[in-house]
Amino acid sequence: MNLYSNIFGNGQAFIFLHGFLGMGDNWKSLGTKFSENGYEVHLVDQRNHGRSFHSEEQNYEVMVADLKRYCDTHQLKDFVLLGHSMGGKTAMLFAVQYPELVSKLIVVDISPRYYPAHHDDILNGLSSLDFQTLKTRGAVDEALSHYVSNLGIRQFLLKNLYWKEKGLLGLRINLPVLERNSAEVGEPLPMHSKFNKETLFLRGDRSEYVTVQDEALIHAHFPKSKIVTIANAGHWLHAENPADFYTEVNRFLNL
Repeated sequence: MNLYSNIFGNGQAFIFLHGFLGMGDNWKSLGTKFSENGYEVHLVDQRNHGRSFHSEEQNYEVMVADLKRYCDTHQLKDFVLLGHSMGGKTAMLFAVQYPELVSKLIVVDISPRYYPAHHDDILNGLSSLDFQTLKTRGAVDEALSHYVSNLGIRQFLLKNLYWKEKGLLGLRINLPVLERNSAEVGEPLPMHSKFNKETLFLRGDRSEYVTVQDEALIHAHFPKSKIVTIANAGHWLHAENPADFYTEVNRFLNL
């Protein structure tokens, strides 16, 4: 089965991988800007997310295999690969396994280390939603607010809402499988993995996902890496400060 994607623009391929509970559409605004800069943009939905297929398996090995199949189908090589959070882990592992396909790598607010599970409140909130009684986005938001107080995170999660049929809302994500395999999201990059091409790590100054302590590990796995901090931004730095994010990625691509 192949991954769903939204493809637009002409030029060198530029693949975007979203984070846990996200979808390719999260990158539409920035993707459009890069397509205007001479890139063929691929906004990919990873398995069990967005409009891509649902499966009982969810780990980085199968997500890398999905992406390799996608690249083969679309005959992609020498492309720019960008991944945020979970997508950043997929992108790192893909680049390590298929370095000949990736011209430059961009990893957004995640490091190669292990992360303990930390999505319980969000997953519990999403699991609690009863779409037999919740009939509007506002009602869903109100119900979710008892578990997730941050409005920005709720708005991000509510992008998964869609009309399954007239009068019945649902979630595009495969929630039972993502819940069951949520610990997989934190798995580290294999110990001796190395990618020897230009790599950019971006982190938000208000995010704790990439710490000063992570820097040595990043450089060990990615010897040609550069770490840049985006001001006034947390984990969703591309949404919180898109102007600076765009500037830094553009600078890196034009080196």
